[in-house]
Amino acid sequence: MKILEKINNYNDFKALNKDELYPLAEELRNYIIDIISKNGGHLASNLGVIELTIALLYIFDLPKDKIIWDVGHQSYSHKILTDRKDKFPTIRTAKGLSGFPKREESIYDTFGTGHSSTSISAGIGIATARDLKKENFKVISVIGDGSLTAGIALEALNFSGSMDKDFIVVLNDNEMSISKNVGALSSYLNRILTGKLVTRIRHDIKKTLQLIPNVGEPILKFMKHAENTFKGFVIPPGIIFEELGYQYVGPIDGHDLDILLETFENIKDLNKPVLIHTYTKKGKGYEHAEKSPTKFHGIGTFKIETGLPDKKSDKITYTQAFSNTIIKLAEQNEKIIAITAAMPSGTGLEEFSKIYPDRFFDVGISEQHGVTFAAGLATEGFIPVVAIYSTFLQRSYDMLIHDVALQNLHVIFALDRAGLVGDDGPTHHGMFDISYLRTIPNFIIMAPKDENELQNMLYSATKLNHPVAIRYPRGTGIGKTLNDNFETIETGKFELIKKGTDTMVISVGHMFEEAEKAVKKFDDEVGLINLRFIKPLDNEMVTILKTYKNIIVVEENIVSGGAGSGILELATKNNLIKRLNNFKIIGIDDRFVEHGSQKYLREKYGLNAKSIKKEIEGILNAGS
Repeated sequence: MKILEKINNYNDFKALNKDELYPLAEELRNYIIDIISKNGGHLASNLGVIELTIALLYIFDLPKDKIIWDVGHQSYSHKILTDRKDKFPTIRTAKGLSGFPKREESIYDTFGTGHSSTSISAGIGIATARDLKKENFKVISVIGDGSLTAGIALEALNFSGSMDKDFIVVLNDNEMSISKNVGALSSYLNRILTGKLVTRIRHDIKKTLQLIPNVGEPILKFMKHAENTFKGFVIPPGIIFEELGYQYVGPIDGHDLDILLETFENIKDLNKPVLIHTYTKKGKGYEHAEKSPTKFHGIGTFKIETGLPDKKSDKITYTQAFSNTIIKLAEQNEKIIAITAAMPSGTGLEEFSKIYPDRFFDVGISEQHGVTFAAGLATEGFIPVVAIYSTFLQRSYDMLIHDVALQNLHVIFALDRAGLVGDDGPTHHGMFDISYLRTIPNFIIMAPKDENELQNMLYSATKLNHPVAIRYPRGTGIGKTLNDNFETIETGKFELIKKGTDTMVISVGHMFEEAEKAVKKFDDEVGLINLRFIKPLDNEMVTILKTYKNIIVVEENIVSGGAGSGILELATKNNLIKRLNNFKIIGIDDRFVEHGSQKYLREKYGLNAKSIKKEIEGILNAGS
């Protein structure tokens, strides 16, 4: 009988003997590969933390003890071992398990995470609450080395170390080479330095020396310096963390269960800030993921034997259209600079980085820095193009206002994954960018109806002397060929597709395809506009509002503050509200949208041709 078959809940897992944990790790690895090959998901990062997860859940006692997974897409094995094994085949599917920790889903999910770099802040908050309530439990924040590039993580390290609280941080080092000194000697030294006997002796010596006037403190300083010097030969990063107030442990092999179990057992009773540095391999145990961890970071369905995707569309994605365009633009204009925040592949800048390495900058998971870095470049005459997922740009709101817009700097923001992204759910849907950008003075906001229009918008943006944001969706385009030559799109000008006589449908961005299908079902009474510019709105829009009695705006954004709100504000400003019979905004109501396929979510929230047609029919029938 397989060990995983014996585990129906967390208590079953805790009842295992240690000899069963190694084969369990391999069974978990195979189970995750099998399910993700069918559902898609974050594979490489999950394969890399299986042993680490097993050790944490085995030594600590959940849900009393609290584990916070930083970038939550590494929590698959955590979910399986905490009462959700049988539901795991539903992961990332509509009404199934979330691909991230979710408090509403399980008592074992301490804190909801989806972006990155928040676990230390949340963890020290939980530890502080524990002490204020005079309770007794452990708090463990697991954070990746890449996440430490974010300002919030460094701020949290600085603050939490100074609090001198019972708090554990596990640094999962799977990419950045923080330390070269790893191996048997380092692991052995780590076990010696964290053992209970050595820890008690160190505490007793310190306490005794502090009681000796004039002599004790100098000796303590000397001992500390000697210890740091010795450790510095073996574990250089430890000095940095210990200066921040942490007892540093590591680096240790994050795939060696014996060492992990012993280390966690050793530090379990330390009532102080401790940082455990583990090193792991992304994609561990699956050859294709080990060779291509970036490709298998987030992947669709694939064949386990070959690692190849199940299906590939002939249409290029919006990301590929952006990639092709920025390379062509950079060839023509040496002032163009490309910037991303730890997502060169996801944003389509990988090829650009190879062709123009001196004009490409990956700032790491530091969106705030990336935006202000771009602003600095813009002051010197360069044209920085910042390619960031819509949901991640939210982290830089202050910089967008103060550092870019206030100074009216020519920075172009390419907002990938705008709208409903699908299976990754509420933390990743790009539903708010129109609303949070539209309120900022000086910003120009565009949304293309297809891949070729994206190309022309990016070209047009390079000619403007303002901050510009271009939002486009995840996934394939409609199959438009990219023209060899660029065309300038006049700022603010919408595209009138069909004139109509009674009702005008105004589509925003890629919603055009669905709106066009819907409008084709009607005769001349229904018109169609491709808005193109969300801000500024063309003065001709006033004419549209004067001409048509019924207006329907279709946008894949939160309704509050979106494109429809902008048009409604324009109608109010020009005293045109009273003459309109109907003004309908089809978008996302005041809610966070769950995970599910893009097709499923668009159908559920009325963002497809069938639903748009129904809305038009309702308005036409009411007026007849």
